[in-house]
Amino acid sequence: MTRFAIVNGRVVDPASGLDERAGIFVDGSRIVAIGRAPEGFAADRTIEAKGLVVAPGLVDLCARMREPGAEGALKVEMRAALAGGVTGVVCPPDTDPPLDEPGLVRMLRQRSRESQGARLYPLGALTAQLKGEAVAEIETLHDTGCVAFMQTGALPPNFSVLLQVMRYAKTFELPLWLRPLEASLAGSGVAASGPLAGRLGLPSVPVVAETVALHTIFELQRASGARVHLCRLSSAAGIDLVRAAKREGLPVTADVGVHHVHLIDLDIGFFDANFRLDPPLRSQRDRDAIVAALADGTLDAICSDHTPVGADDKLLPFGEAEPGATALETLLPLVLKWAHDAKVPLLQALRRVTSDPARVLGEDTGRLQVGGKADIVIFDPQAAWTVQPATLVSSGKNTPFTGYELEGRARCTIVGGDVRFDKLALATA
Repeated sequence: MTRFAIVNGRVVDPASGLDERAGIFVDGSRIVAIGRAPEGFAADRTIEAKGLVVAPGLVDLCARMREPGAEGALKVEMRAALAGGVTGVVCPPDTDPPLDEPGLVRMLRQRSRESQGARLYPLGALTAQLKGEAVAEIETLHDTGCVAFMQTGALPPNFSVLLQVMRYAKTFELPLWLRPLEASLAGSGVAASGPLAGRLGLPSVPVVAETVALHTIFELQRASGARVHLCRLSSAAGIDLVRAAKREGLPVTADVGVHHVHLIDLDIGFFDANFRLDPPLRSQRDRDAIVAALADGTLDAICSDHTPVGADDKLLPFGEAEPGATALETLLPLVLKWAHDAKVPLLQALRRVTSDPARVLGEDTGRLQVGGKADIVIFDPQAAWTVQPATLVSSGKNTPFTGYELEGRARCTIVGGDVRFDKLALATA
């Protein structure tokens, strides 16, 4: 087993509050010391991290790997994750076909192991084929390796099915992940309701599509006691409801997509399909509420909501273009940009993409601790780079940040003690 030392870096661990220049010493898949080398430790390799930040690898609560569906896509997207400093990715079940059968989950996990990428945390489908009509075999899917169960897109149209699955999940203490969206209110909307959608003539998604869904979820939680994670909040009104639910003591957590931390509906400009996202970008007021909720903990995590889309599917008219953006490689610099713009300390900012999402998952990662998993990112917080689609590792080149100059790049990504992405010179000890 390989032993290596990371020396002279700024070690930042949000879970413990550690922020100091120190060494990290790894033996095999585990961290064996932080600070000084343990007695008798002889490193096979030494990684020089002077001027760099050494932190837990990022844990991304939503990244689409495009498998099952596109053969070979997972290996490419895993390389993109590593290039972004991401050591753990949650794969939602809206694959082709959906992850509602144990055999599909086993195949995905096997391909993930073969890819030698980030850790994969699959979400099982909450209902068969994600149609919202019949409960999927969630206990069997859990035994196969699904960390939680999700209904993507919107809530099931039949709320009695949702109550049934909540009660079932509570019996086995299985977590549920839900998109707070009421489909009949969202309709065929492609932009947030407001003056911009009206001016552009785009069908819109009103805020009530989110708030009605949240009211429904919370009422069913009170009836069932189920634990729920809310995926991709987008509105100030929705955030207020989540804040009240947390004060009440409901077992609920929530995340937001990184694009909604920075962008608003006006950024769509004249029908730029790279800004066609789901949920749609909302107003400045909503964006400000998201930033405030990240600061006060109402929102537990920032995810990439990584969705690689083919070029042809983005060249269509705005309303017909496939929603989504590639984001694994821009997640870290966009989190750093949010921290800089909102004057959020680095420790607190990194918490939203490391220890807090790991807590949502119930996984013992997202932190640097002696005896813990050696899932580590070493990044240069001041490395300036211009986002150019052609240079992105992901198969998806669709990003609303094309041409933006960002700061912060991963230089080395380590998963379970294995250096899987390396832009640093490694010196033999």
